[in-house]
Amino acid sequence: MTLKLYAHPFSSYSQKVLVALYENATPFEWRLLSNEHPQVWQELAALWPLKLFPVLVDGGRTVTEASIIIEHLGLHHPGPVSLLPKEAGAAIEVRSMDRFFDNYISTPQQKIVADSLRPVAERDPRGVADARRTLDIAYGWLDNVMADREWAGGDRFSLADCGAAPFLFYADWTHRIGTSFPNVIAYRQRLLARSSFARAVDEARPYRPLFPLGAPDRD
Repeated sequence: MTLKLYAHPFSSYSQKVLVALYENATPFEWRLLSNEHPQVWQELAALWPLKLFPVLVDGGRTVTEASIIIEHLGLHHPGPVSLLPKEAGAAIEVRSMDRFFDNYISTPQQKIVADSLRPVAERDPRGVADARRTLDIAYGWLDNVMADREWAGGDRFSLADCGAAPFLFYADWTHRIGTSFPNVIAYRQRLLARSSFARAVDEARPYRPLFPLGAPDRD
């Protein structure tokens, strides 16, 4: 039965799952969430009342949350690229790095972007300043970690890199990764060169005018 993915190409969490799908050439049906397809939004709301995405439908099962979707794919639709190590200790390291990118790169980055969409009177400058500070601290920690690693969990591309790719991509647009973090910059470039993420980036190019802070003329 065909997998159905409710997602949008410009969404970072959608891209996280797309990278996993593209790594293994896993066939799926796009259920594109856009204003031009209101019925798809209605389908999503019926599946997941919170209406957050991506959401994967696999037969009669609805799977939410990007990391869980990727683990579900690995269990039920495995391909040549295993995104979670079988050895328990290595798997914990990958999951730990995955949570780092979700909580300390994506969350503050999205805080800054979301704040820019508010009316001026409702903005939270203190919260934005805190988010930028969190990103700087996270960049510094990650720079040390990546000093002797090719990928987030070690020497193999994994679940953690699926999230790192879009999160660092948009984080650099939102709060530039400075030259004092050369290992993070180099890692981001490796992610951009990965064919699975390069495909996701190219598919999202038509939507760049939607970026609230203005998409930079790079990448």
